[in-house]
Amino acid sequence: MDAFSNLNFKHLRYFWSVAKTGSIARASEQLHKTPQSISGQLTELESVLGVALFTRVGRRLELTEMGKRILSYADEIFALGNELIDVVKHQTVLTATPFRIGISDSVPKSLAYRVVQPALQLDPRVRLVCREGRLPALLAELALHRLDLVVADQPMTQRINVRAYNHLIGRSDVTVLGAPSVIKSLHGKFPACLDNAPFLLPGEDGALRPGLMQWFSENDIRPQIIGEFDDGALLKYFGQAGAGLFVVPSATSADVCRRHSVKRLGAIDTVTDELYAITTERRLKHPGALAIVTATQKDVFAS
Repeated sequence: MDAFSNLNFKHLRYFWSVAKTGSIARASEQLHKTPQSISGQLTELESVLGVALFTRVGRRLELTEMGKRILSYADEIFALGNELIDVVKHQTVLTATPFRIGISDSVPKSLAYRVVQPALQLDPRVRLVCREGRLPALLAELALHRLDLVVADQPMTQRINVRAYNHLIGRSDVTVLGAPSVIKSLHGKFPACLDNAPFLLPGEDGALRPGLMQWFSENDIRPQIIGEFDDGALLKYFGQAGAGLFVVPSATSADVCRRHSVKRLGAIDTVTDELYAITTERRLKHPGALAIVTATQKDVFAS
């Protein structure tokens, strides 16, 4: 008998509750079960699946990498279960077709929303399923047809053995932003004022980083590197707090200034940020992919 035949979906629900609440104690309160009962059934689920789902860090439980992956499936399973109940109760409700999008974690959240939002306007409507992660992992999901499209700030390279195609959505130069207090402390004109200025860099995997570092070198600018961030949203919050200057695609700079109360210092037109839709289609046919690419080129990167 295979593992799926032994899979107890009640145990999967207990795992889902523990993962969502962050502790066995809180999950037991929600499920009206004893902590010992929940703990025992988690152990049984791990035994059936043959993997560890949690690791203990101090007094906290943290999901393992496989636990995170299984949680994403559990989210979808229980969402479909709720939808099934809805359809049974309201038989006239039309179930929207899922449109599964992977978003590289280096793509700014504000830009990701503006890119994906046109898919919500489709008729017939679709149900968005958005996953965020590292590009190689998302491309693996795309290859297995678990995603319909991946949005990334860099093209898929030939080193990644996935049969997929890059569709350039748009290209933008970058703008240097900073908290008013940081900009006020600078001396001289842009870009010379960046020399020895506090700066926040994208992480090593960030698509903008190589071009930005080359631009610093070519212009003999040596900023003080205060921090490096894989998470662009976290970088912006540090910038908002006055930790240092940072760059964003000019196409999103107005939105970032408004949301984070920062100001524009200057643009770097030789450093560009690109955005790609990566699909298994050589020519885009999926209505959702077509809507995203067409609207983004027209409304986000038109200039």
